[in-house]
Amino acid sequence: MPAAGVLATTLRGLLAAFALSLLAAAHAEDTAVPQPALDPSAALRTSQAAIGRTIGDFTLLDREGRPVRLADYRGKPLLVNFIYTGCFQVCPTSTRALAEALQAMRGSFDASQFNVVSIGFNQPADSPQSMKAFALQQRITAPNWDFLSPRAASVASLTRDFGFEYRPTQAGFDHLLQVSIVDAEGRLVAQVYGDDFSADRLGEPLRLLLRKQPLPPQLGLAELVERVRLLCSVYDPATGTYRVSYALAIEIAGGITFAVAMLWFFALEWRARRRARRARHAVSMPRPPAVPTAH
Repeated sequence: MPAAGVLATTLRGLLAAFALSLLAAAHAEDTAVPQPALDPSAALRTSQAAIGRTIGDFTLLDREGRPVRLADYRGKPLLVNFIYTGCFQVCPTSTRALAEALQAMRGSFDASQFNVVSIGFNQPADSPQSMKAFALQQRITAPNWDFLSPRAASVASLTRDFGFEYRPTQAGFDHLLQVSIVDAEGRLVAQVYGDDFSADRLGEPLRLLLRKQPLPPQLGLAELVERVRLLCSVYDPATGTYRVSYALAIEIAGGITFAVAMLWFFALEWRARRRARRARHAVSMPRPPAVPTAH
């Protein structure tokens, strides 16, 4: 696909995701019963309790709208993370951090040995088109990395299987930043937390799984709390509380700025192409015969 076509697809997807996120947030604020804030200790307990669970065979849609079963990924280790495409800060950052960690692991692992799946939990905003645009924006081209959209009706049971909890807020969503590691039999064997993934934190569990060796026990709950970051909130160990670090206004401003910049780019691209077409047309038109002059 030409660069302009890729950028057009990216812009359309991002604008759609941005608009749907705003509409969903406005609707939730007007109609939904207020929900308690996400409790980090409870969310971590839920996440840790999912270790050892066999993930159900859910059917999702890939970036082209084709159905994909989670069972299709069995036979190899699988890394799974949850994102929402309306996020302009932490989800892109954590996705790029995951991509960098996988890039650093290329010397030890081949892409054919494992798979990666990013799942959009904010339905219907995280549509296949939005997930495709998000992947393009983050420049994710790895052949073993898929971006999937579940049916809205299956989000609750899907996230429950992975021990993933989230709460809507005025700034988006609070949720654990986690990568779930699933073995070749479809059993969740480890959770890796945070928004900065090192190659060792992901590579060591993968190496043990590929060698069919048991994974070491994970850290205790108290140690994990200090390492976990929540979207829209940051844990401050000095006070034992979470402070808001991202506001809805910042996300809206970022989204609008990005959209305007992209529209300006496409306007310049359109003008350049129009001028090129006119120049080609002028060259291809036959010149009128010269009129002889009288002497």
